[in-house]
Amino acid sequence: MISINNISLSFGERILFDNISFLINSKDRIGLVGKNGVGKTTLLKVIIGEQSIDSGKIDKPNSLSIGYLPQQMKHIDGKLLFDEVKTAFSEILYIEREIDEINEKLNNIIDHNDNEFIILTNKLHDLHLQYEILEGQNIDARIEKVLFGLGFLLDDFKKPTSQFSGGWRMRIELAKTLLKPTQLLLLDEPTNHLDIESIQWLENFLAEYSGAVIVISHDKLFLDNVTSRTIEISLGKIYDYKANYSTYKVLREERRQQQIAAYRNQQKMIEETEQFIERFRYKATKAVQVQSRIKQLAKLEKIEIDEEDYSSLNIKFPPAPRSGDIVIDIKNLSKSYENKVVIKNIDFSVKRGDRIAFVGKNGEGKTTLSRIIVGELDYEGFFKIGHNVEIGYFAQNQDEIIDESLTVFETIDLIAVGEVRTKLRTILGAFLFRDDDIDKKVKVLSGGERSRLALIKLLLKPYNLLVLDEPTNHLDMHSKDVLKQALLAYNGTLIVVSHDRDFLNGLVDKIYEFKNQRIYEHLGSISDFLKKRKIENLNELEKKQTFLKNKENKNSSNKEKYLEKKEFDRSIKKINNRIADCEKEIDKIEQEIKRIEHLFQNPENFNNSEIFKNYEQLKIALEQKMNEWEFLNSELQNMLS
Repeated sequence: MISINNISLSFGERILFDNISFLINSKDRIGLVGKNGVGKTTLLKVIIGEQSIDSGKIDKPNSLSIGYLPQQMKHIDGKLLFDEVKTAFSEILYIEREIDEINEKLNNIIDHNDNEFIILTNKLHDLHLQYEILEGQNIDARIEKVLFGLGFLLDDFKKPTSQFSGGWRMRIELAKTLLKPTQLLLLDEPTNHLDIESIQWLENFLAEYSGAVIVISHDKLFLDNVTSRTIEISLGKIYDYKANYSTYKVLREERRQQQIAAYRNQQKMIEETEQFIERFRYKATKAVQVQSRIKQLAKLEKIEIDEEDYSSLNIKFPPAPRSGDIVIDIKNLSKSYENKVVIKNIDFSVKRGDRIAFVGKNGEGKTTLSRIIVGELDYEGFFKIGHNVEIGYFAQNQDEIIDESLTVFETIDLIAVGEVRTKLRTILGAFLFRDDDIDKKVKVLSGGERSRLALIKLLLKPYNLLVLDEPTNHLDMHSKDVLKQALLAYNGTLIVVSHDRDFLNGLVDKIYEFKNQRIYEHLGSISDFLKKRKIENLNELEKKQTFLKNKENKNSSNKEKYLEKKEFDRSIKKINNRIADCEKEIDKIEQEIKRIEHLFQNPENFNNSEIFKNYEQLKIALEQKMNEWEFLNSELQNMLS
């Protein structure tokens, strides 16, 4: 499909690609890997023609359609979400406009035997045929499927794109990229702004995609689930492995050991040759041999090896001071932003040594609860931090609160104490600050570099509760490994918000899922949680696929489609009304429970059996209503997904 032939590219003295070649076949699933800065993103830009090359050639069919999702892009506002995503179907939309224009012209022609009428009728027939081939009648259903899969709600469809945050705008661009008719998808860090459910949905989408895929990602599990071929860029060369990421890692280590052995042998040969030249340089009887050795060295192609592998580094958090048994105690806690309730009446407790993950869709309250715990947000309800708890917090916007006047080294040198001071350069190197990087001022660092620096600061102070909100977003795979190993050895209490399944696996033993303003506890690993959710999702998926299949196979008239949509809207309205009624009942019961609890403050009511009986009945009624509310919300999500 695409042939990359002997391409080279340099920026000044820095060589990105040195005469590299490889093929992209029509069904390939390729993971593009390598250290930060080796040219992964640049290679994608070369393939689509955004970046010119110094030499070489790229052969690809003129008709090849490529979808490209960059890490960063300019967002154009002015449309509603659904309409913006619909622009992915530019060819279908053009045909629709052509059909409308021809129909209008035909309505104005009285004589059906007129030559123009016949020509327009034939053209209309061809357009309708092309429209059916492109499945134009199904684009709304396809858009809905992708938007729901990426975490958007039905209420979002009619919102202006300008109302969405940067992360959600990236999802809009991803939706357009996935819906565009293409033979090749180039995806640069597509999971950066997705939650776990959306990542799993994307994996399933790519599994069914009929074209080729090249993806850059620091999510190991995503690469393993999506790719079957790995291309590594290293020192200007590429190494092509017919394997997924995990298998590639094993094969790469074997290659690296061979590379190191060959490098050492060559260095020994060079040293011996140079000694011979130096020894006999001025002896006439050895002049021919000396010149031969000099030419031999000049022609020698030097073996290069990758930079030092830091995987064996043993970086640890300082020992955590002992806290009380109860680290966090929360009861009946709620938080709203203006009129939007994010979390409602939750109970949550953390014991010393707990290792907890917060998971769930974006916007469900994970960051909100994290910020309440560290004292950044107000709230309603009961909240208490335990005895002697010292909190270390990594926020998604942590990079914004670092002193910009300091250098990288000065930032950590100011807070490091004890033995760790001897390892500062090693720690900085493990998080990609090497050589001259450590002397850079903070003000010139990128957002990702600042986040990594903020993470290092947590390694230098003794905290007994770490609250980490998306700590891996700007880390490469090696840095994530370093952080994970340090957290595994950490002896304090841990709360981590993350969508990185591989990072969470083995790190936490308790999952709190944020959903519908509540939190739900799941004991066990992230793998256990995902297996349970997969079974639930498979049952939901079977219902959805049956519904979609019936919907797509229905070649109904516009009137029938209108009636079908009307019935669907009526069902949605009905279930929303039931949810609203249920919430009113819950509030009413909760108020009555609070009234009786107030009565219990009077000792005279302790032995009043009628009050106590009423109290127990209200508790049972509340539980029943809460179960009904959860069931109705689940049914609503199923209908909208």
